[in-house]
Amino acid sequence: MDRFSWSNGLLEINETLVIQQRGVRLYDGDDKAKLDVGVALLSTHRLIWRDVKNHECCIAMPLSQIIFFEEQAAGIGKSAKIVIHLHPAAANKEPGPYQHSKYSFIKLSFKEHGQIEFYRRLTEEMTQKRWENTPVSQPIPTGTGSQAGRTRAVGIVGIERKIEERRKETDKNISEAKEMVELSRSIANKIKDKQGDITEDETIRFKSYLLSMGIANPVTRETHGSGTHYHLQLAKQLGDMLQAPLEERGGMMALTEVYCLVNRARGMELLSPEDLVNACKMFESLKLPLRLRVFDSGVMVVQLQSHSEEEMIASALDNVSDKGSLTAEEFAKLLGLSVLLSKERLLLAEKMGHLCRDDSVEGLRFYPNLF
Repeated sequence: MDRFSWSNGLLEINETLVIQQRGVRLYDGDDKAKLDVGVALLSTHRLIWRDVKNHECCIAMPLSQIIFFEEQAAGIGKSAKIVIHLHPAAANKEPGPYQHSKYSFIKLSFKEHGQIEFYRRLTEEMTQKRWENTPVSQPIPTGTGSQAGRTRAVGIVGIERKIEERRKETDKNISEAKEMVELSRSIANKIKDKQGDITEDETIRFKSYLLSMGIANPVTRETHGSGTHYHLQLAKQLGDMLQAPLEERGGMMALTEVYCLVNRARGMELLSPEDLVNACKMFESLKLPLRLRVFDSGVMVVQLQSHSEEEMIASALDNVSDKGSLTAEEFAKLLGLSVLLSKERLLLAEKMGHLCRDDSVEGLRFYPNLF
């Protein structure tokens, strides 16, 4: 514990916060430290600990002091711990809570779990050693008097306050958005009920009212929400991105597959299901080589414009005729498709009169229609 120095909790220039975990108690070797349970913060340069109740009680230690570390599993009545072995304290070290310690290691005891992720991030930082590549400059000045109080808000406490303020603003915006969505849905339903009585001029006038309110279109699933331009651009991007995967999968993909594929490619910039559906609805209007199709069962797929329905039906009929009969699972194995899409192809062939079914306790099986 004598490797720790008192700190004001401010991140220094070029220093970045990596992870923080509440409910962490410090041990000086095998002995509990004379500090309460607090928050452990890992930055690119330091290990920081701050008291939950007394924010002025904050200590820090450079990561360069660490020799190695290991996990200590939880036991009966004992929390999981990370044991950190340290170099000897430097002679010119700043003062801290301990002037001398008989131990060469400390322990972080995790009362509220989180030790697995903290250990992983600590491993990454010790491997990368970013404190060597980007040495810190002078710390942010703390100032004196009233100025010190204002500057201190830039530190960890200030960050938490700003997060809380942003959360309150977000909650307020969500509440207002919900009211707007309910209003727009109510108006859309009224228009739908009276569709025959509303003229084109009235529709244009209604849209102009919405534009004056800052909404380009009613925020409903039937239309494209308020982000029409965003959905247009998204549709173009999807058109470029999905062409090759669709060709590899026989020209058709379930919308759930598209959703997973697109979000994997986008990384952290995830799409909502509503945005994806609205963008896919614009494929045909933009004359893109894709289109959104909804089967009678309600299953939604994205398919190539060149994808022929006649070829789908012929493929289903040929395979069923060759095998005598097929279930959706057997057909899926033959074509390398999902069971969902295979079943829709068989149902489509049945709808066109080429196949018939036997729905029994053994499941749904399709046969060639000989009548």
